[in-house]
Amino acid sequence: MKALSLSAMLLAITTGQALASSPQQWAEFDKQVVASCTKASQLKEAKAVGRIAQFDDRVGYVAVLLQGRYPQAHMKNQVGRELCLFDKKNKTAFVTEWDSVMPVNRQR
Repeated sequence: MKALSLSAMLLAITTGQALASSPQQWAEFDKQVVASCTKASQLKEAKAVGRIAQFDDRVGYVAVLLQGRYPQAHMKNQVGRELCLFDKKNKTAFVTEWDSVMPVNRQR
C-alpha cells in the first residue's frame, strides 16, 4: 500500500512539472500575442508598450497596450494608443482605441 501511495505522489509531482511552461514557451507565447495584436491594430508602426497583462486562466484573455501613429490624413500622424485583448483559446486579437482612457503626448 505504501508503494502505491508513493507512486501516486511521484506521478502527481512529475505531472505538475510537465504541465508547467518554460521561459522559452512564455517568450514564444508573448511573441505570438504581440504579432497578432500589431496585425489587428489600425495604427501604423504599432508596438507593444510595457508588458503583457496576464489574467487568470478562467478569463481566457491577456491584454497588451499598443502605441503607434494614426494613418489617417486628418490625424496628422499623431501618436495613438490601442488596447488589445488576445483570446488565448481562439488565438485571436481584438483592439480598441485607448487614447481617451490614457492620454498620450501628441508629439510628432
